Amino acid sequence: MTCSILVGGAWGDEGKGKCITYLCNNDKPSIIARAGVGPNAGHSVEFNGEKYGLRLTPSGFVHNGAKLMIGAGVLVNPDVLFKEFEDLKKYDVKGRMSVDPRCAIITEDHIAKDKSFEHLSKTIGSTGSGCGPANSDRVMRTIGLAKDVPELADYIEDVSLACNEAIDNGEDIFIEGSQGFSLSLYYGSYPYVTSKDTTASTFVADVGVGPTKVDEVINVFKSYISRVGEGPFPTEMTQEEAESKGLEEYGVVTGRRRRIGYFDMELAKESCRINGATQIALTCVDRLFDCARVQDYSELSAETKSFISDIEQETGVPVTIISTGPDLKDTIDLRKELL
Repeated sequence: MTCSILVGGAWGDEGKGKCITYLCNNDKPSIIARAGVGPNAGHSVEFNGEKYGLRLTPSGFVHNGAKLMIGAGVLVNPDVLFKEFEDLKKYDVKGRMSVDPRCAIITEDHIAKDKSFEHLSKTIGSTGSGCGPANSDRVMRTIGLAKDVPELADYIEDVSLACNEAIDNGEDIFIEGSQGFSLSLYYGSYPYVTSKDTTASTFVADVGVGPTKVDEVINVFKSYISRVGEGPFPTEMTQEEAESKGLEEYGVVTGRRRRIGYFDMELAKESCRINGATQIALTCVDRLFDCARVQDYSELSAETKSFISDIEQETGVPVTIISTGPDLKDTIDLRKELL
């Protein structure tokens, strides 16, 4: 039995979707549970030559043998969820999905408020998905819950009970965090943050699993840093420099151009410490070094190995997953050797 949780190490966009897809397709957990804020976070998944942009469905959906669940701490927009049911019909996501009855529901009013509040839409750089106003209403105890939405009746299940029973039965479960550590309401670059905490501790609470039942915390870092929206960015490079390095990127939900920066070791150390990381997954190594599609650690250049070694020494956490391309097979998995 293993209960694993995956967390974004920086400001999101770290490549969590690729890592989750690889780990769930490889390890075959019985439950894949979504934690985090809600549909303001987008995960990119590329599988069998097809690309998907997800906002509520767990990125591990490609593992057809898993039940898919949305934890009580996640905000749900039924329209987004039902659209993903349709988009992912070939994977029977609709037939495998459960929503905790305690999930709070985003309404059109929340979305309208999100877009109308100038400090959110212009200063903070909100995605306009309604999550901030919805979380505000949840704190004020005025929001509707999933158990009261007739359209969700067929998908309601106690996610906490299901996850804990699976763990007690010796099954593997996987918890997906969304967004990134540096967007945490508590530990991020306030006020340029999201509307709740985004660390491992909150993600397990979102799903209703106690901390003593978590075995592995996988912190995902990109080999360079990116950020969508406003706020401090100590290692940021100019757009011209990013373009010269071929590092131009755009957000999954907003389509906005991402700001690009060099790897931030101080941020990595803090992120690993507060999340209690037991492993690091390092993505987009191929975009920083000449190692596209390399699948054997011994074939990495000395420069690439030195970069990885520096991260391990500074954070005290082993780099167990190295992504060298968008395809699942473009992955170096060192867990058997290092754990």
